[in-house]
Amino acid sequence: MKKPEYVIDCRGLACPAPVLRAKETVEQEQVDRLVMLVDNEAAKENVSRFLSRAGYTVWEEETAGALAVVGDRRAGMSKPAAAPVATAPAAADAKIMVMVGTDRLGKGDDFLGGRLMVNFIGTLKEMGPSLWTLVFLNAGVKLACTGSEVLPIVQELAAAGVQVLVCGTCLNHFHLLEQKQVGETTNMLDIVSHMQLADKVIALT
Repeated sequence: MKKPEYVIDCRGLACPAPVLRAKETVEQEQVDRLVMLVDNEAAKENVSRFLSRAGYTVWEEETAGALAVVGDRRAGMSKPAAAPVATAPAAADAKIMVMVGTDRLGKGDDFLGGRLMVNFIGTLKEMGPSLWTLVFLNAGVKLACTGSEVLPIVQELAAAGVQVLVCGTCLNHFHLLEQKQVGETTNMLDIVSHMQLADKVIALT
């Protein structure tokens, strides 16, 4: 039997827990309206994006001091998709996912490491259409924020069609959520889904 509404309180839960709760409910329950109560911007963006991709019309409401992300598919919306939240790459071309978990390359000299990272990000465009997704996590999220020397390069890559994902938990940790200037604020579920769909993953830590 379908349940007209399902309310899940995710306040106090760090990402990716809220979006995982939403995913579990969508997959296991016949629910037309899902209300997710969250208390941080990263969880709001991640849950909203997931519900939208799952076939729900999504909006936000303020309720009892919490932020409610509401997903509703009663007005003729399609059934939530069971496929991963990421978009599958075309089979004809190898799709490479680059994960950047640091704001500098190598160990020894921090200044040199920073210069090497600038050179690395600047050279990524040479991969052409093979560069499918660029993920920033841990200290790497600083590269997608205000003041980053490589920000214009990352913005250029995004404008050219490269998916840019920026870890919301990491942005929160470094107090940079409001400073992010490019890409989607994402969670570990999205990152793992993209890893599954990529033909090759290059990780810099």
